[in-house]
Order: sequence, then C-alpha cells, then structure tokens
Amino acid sequence: MKLRRFTTLIILSIMVVSVSALAQRGEVEVMINADQGKHQISKHIYGHFAEHLGRCIYGGFYVGEDNTEIPNIDGVRKDVIDALRELKIPNLRWPGGCFADTYHWQDGIGPKSERPTLVNTWWGGVTEDNSFGTHDFLNMCEQLGAEPYLAANIGSGTVRELSDWVQYVNHDGQSPMANLRVQNGRDEAWKVKYWGVGNETWGCGGNMTVEYYANLYKQYATFMSDWGNTRGIYRIAAGATNDDYHWTEVMMRDVPHSLLEGVGLHYYSVLEWTDKGPAVGFSDEQYFTTMKRALRMEELVTRHSTVMDKYDPEKKIGLIVDEWGGWYNVEEGTNPGFLYQQNTMRDAMIAGVTLNIFNNHAERVKMANLAQTINVLQAVILTDENKMILTPTYHVMKMYNVHQDATLLPIMFDNVDYVHGDEKLPALSVSASRSEDGKIHISMVNIDLEKSQTIKLNIRGMDLKDITGSILSSGSVQDHNTFDNPDRVAPKEFKDFKMSKGIITVEIPPYSVIVLNSK
Repeated sequence: MKLRRFTTLIILSIMVVSVSALAQRGEVEVMINADQGKHQISKHIYGHFAEHLGRCIYGGFYVGEDNTEIPNIDGVRKDVIDALRELKIPNLRWPGGCFADTYHWQDGIGPKSERPTLVNTWWGGVTEDNSFGTHDFLNMCEQLGAEPYLAANIGSGTVRELSDWVQYVNHDGQSPMANLRVQNGRDEAWKVKYWGVGNETWGCGGNMTVEYYANLYKQYATFMSDWGNTRGIYRIAAGATNDDYHWTEVMMRDVPHSLLEGVGLHYYSVLEWTDKGPAVGFSDEQYFTTMKRALRMEELVTRHSTVMDKYDPEKKIGLIVDEWGGWYNVEEGTNPGFLYQQNTMRDAMIAGVTLNIFNNHAERVKMANLAQTINVLQAVILTDENKMILTPTYHVMKMYNVHQDATLLPIMFDNVDYVHGDEKLPALSVSASRSEDGKIHISMVNIDLEKSQTIKLNIRGMDLKDITGSILSSGSVQDHNTFDNPDRVAPKEFKDFKMSKGIITVEIPPYSVIVLNSK
C-alpha cells in the first residue's frame, strides 16, 4: 500500500515538473482523450436570430418578390440563402426579440396588399407593411435547410392566438386554422418543433416577476399540445438575463417538467450599457474588457446549469442561450434604433471563445442563437443594396461547423494568462470533438493582443496521421471586411504545426482562431 502511494506521488511529481517545464518554455500542453466522450454537441448550438429590427429582415433577408435588381427566391436574397447554407445554419429564431411580443401573426398572412401595417415601436418607430410573415419565414427556412424557431407573443397576445398559430403551421388534418393555411396557398403543414413562449418577460416582454411569468407560462404551454405532447413540440421558457439565478430557480421549481423542454438565457458582451464603445477604433482597454465580458459566459452557463441540476439531474431540460454576442454603439450616421455595427477580429474572438464554452457544456446547453444574422449587432452578414459581405464572425462559425452533432471530447490543460495592466484573463480557449465518421476536430482561440502561444496537443487513444487546418487572423484586431474590401479578413489554410509521436505542436498567433481536422 505504501509503495503504491509512493509510486503515485512520483507520477504526480513528474506531471507537475513536466507542466512547469512547459510553462517556463511558454508552452501549453492540452490533453485530448480522443477515444472517450459521451455527450453530443447539438448542432443547434450554432443557431441564429432574425428579428424585425433595423435592416435584418427588410433589406437584409427580404428584398421583395418584385425586386429585379437583386436575385431572390420568393423575395429572399439568393446570395444570403447561399451563404447561410454554406454556414450550415441549423435553426433560425423569428420574429424577435422584443418585437415578438407586439407581433400578431395573423396580420402577416393572406394577400399582401390586404395586410395591415404595423409601427415597430421597439426599433426606430418605423412602419412595416407585414409583407414578410409566417409563410415567408417558414418557406425561407426550408430553403436554408434550417429548423424554424418561432417566438410567440405572450406580452400582448392571448392563449388562443398562440394555440391557433401552432395549429396553423403544424396541423395536417381538417381544422379552421389548417383550412386557412391551405386557403393561403400552403397544403402541407411545416411541423415547427421549436417555440419560444414569450421573450424577455422580465423586461420588454411585459416587465413581469418570475413568479407571475411561471404561472402564465404554464397556461400558455398547456394549450400548445396535448397531455403527452405527442406533437413533439419543444417549448422554451423566456429565461433569465445575465446572473438572475433566481429566475432559473423558480422556472425549474414551479413549472411541471412535462410542460417544459428548455429554459432561456440572454447575455451580451457589453462594455457599459450607457456607453457601449465603438465597434471599430476601440482601445486595448476596451478590447480587454470585452473579452472579460465574453469569458463570463463560462460562469453564467455553469451556475445556471447548477441550478437546473438541482431539479433536473438527468439533464432532460435544455439551457437555451437564445441571445448572445457583442453589442456596441451604432455606426456613425445610422439610425440608433437599427443597431447596425461593424464586425472586427474582436468579434471573431467573442465567437470563438463563446462557441468553445457552449461546446464544452454540451451536456446542458442544447441551443444558442447569435444576435443577429444580418445588419444587426454581431451579424454574420452585412448588406448594402445589391452588395453583401461576410464578417469575421461568419468565418469563425463556418470553421466551427465541423463540431455540429459531433461527440464532445474531454480535454485538460493549464491555461496561461493574458495580462493587461493589473488584470489578467485566460488567454486560450479550446474545445474538441469526434464526428460520427471518426474524424477529430480541435478549435483553439488565443485572445492575447500581443503574445503568440505554443500549444502541444497530446492526442490520446487515437493515432492521427493526416491533419488539415484553417486559421482566421489579421494584422490588426481592428481589421474588418468592407463593401470595398470584402475579403480583408478571411480564413486561410494553416500548415504551421508539427506532428511527432502523437503530439501536435501548434503556434497560435495573437487574436486568432485555428481549427484542426483529421482526415
């Protein structure tokens, strides 16, 4: 017994010395158990969000069926459809956001010339003509190969209004709503699975207490399906903002789990709500603070998951982070209610570390939605009339889509510090997965503005021989794509790594993202 303890101490001492030696050489050893892993990284973690906000829908997705200048399919930009297909967008949340709780779906069906107008009081006070409605959105999702995620009006709607919407889009037999759908040109039901029961009910969704909303949620959820939920609807409760753990506690405690498939969480990487700072031209201090905010997602997901574990130890209910991303001051000269902002390498860093966090919490995080898809906040696409560009965030999400529905692999490493003044943050973010065909995927981010990091990937349980890589990096963290220079920031093939005896040595430059894939 003493010999066994002595041997264990020797092994531990060797490991400590080894790690210490690596640290002194500026190297980080990442242990990846390629033959292990039991949790699937849901593809829905890579979801997106399209609200009636600014130029996200009108002028972003939708340019109208009569538009002869911009190629479109039923009014939806063809270049947008192609780009989002390439991204493998798994789901799309619509119509909001705050807008959802003022939206009445029946105003957006039937002949377009007969639809009532709507004043978007939340975002710019503009008048909309309801020309983009339920049919347009759900048909567009079919074009994209994406699951629709409908956010229902709880704040100003009724139980019957939501129940009728479910029947309209999901019922294949004879019924008043199904017959109305057929009358409006759609014979086959869309079979929408994902439904948000309200949005931000603590704020723009009605300024409710969680106790009040929990009771209201139960009422709405009851009339969305039958006793056994045989329709397979996935009902998502409006969740907490930031660190409101009491909200999650009440929803998990007071709502019968037979009525609840997911609980939401919203969190943005914001410097200060009163002054969000510029999207371009930010200082090193502002960059560091943004990274601090982004990395806080780890704490929030962990602690909300801990609350959920208390009531759902089998993790049947998903944590749904259906709004996340960077939020800055709008671009100069644009409508402040349209939330239009540029997208730099800083946003690539936010995307890379956040998606790694979601991957590594795949046991509980079942869906997430980047805010927002086009022309709003941390968009993956920007448009200007007939022009379209892909942002650094788009490129990160495309590089990472190899993780979709793959098995999360256990990893272990001692991080190094990104130091700014008297503060420090973990410089590296890593996640790894194994796809169904046995390929290994490793995503790495170095947020340090100045220092490269050398990573030694110790792949255990599998002999990897053929590795390909891609990198997203640029000369300045301020770099971004413009309509005059759309490819300034774009992924490149990455070959700057060495393989020896099952260890892959990678040098990752400052503020860059690297993804390695086995063949």
